[in-house]
Amino acid sequence: MDKKETPRQQKINTVLQQEVATLLQKAIRAGNVKNLLLSVTKVHVTSDLSIARIYLSIFPVNGAKAYLDALIANSFQLRHDLAQRMKNQLRRIPDLQFFLDDSLDYIEKIDHELKEGTNPLTHPEILASRQKK
Repeated sequence: MDKKETPRQQKINTVLQQEVATLLQKAIRAGNVKNLLLSVTKVHVTSDLSIARIYLSIFPVNGAKAYLDALIANSFQLRHDLAQRMKNQLRRIPDLQFFLDDSLDYIEKIDHELKEGTNPLTHPEILASRQKK
């Protein structure tokens, strides 16, 4: 059962998304990393505000897992920097959990399948036939 987020959770999600994105962009510039595009697509805070699930879109995709692993390994530093920036807004900074957001890849795959002629709406013969029992 999916519970609706409270207005406080929604506000915290928005603020965390902006602040984490700012910190990550600064880290990329400071590390002089070239050809890396990173965006924070979603943030979900648990109802007790103890955990923030942060979804990232990383381009190029072929190196995304390595960047995500490095970010997870250094999440304590990001949480500390976040605490310094938000000390007047939040009493306690939630634990940060990072995930790759593959929704754009999923959309691209569906679009590719529809354009390549495997559209079941135009070719119903490719669908498995249902059997009556």
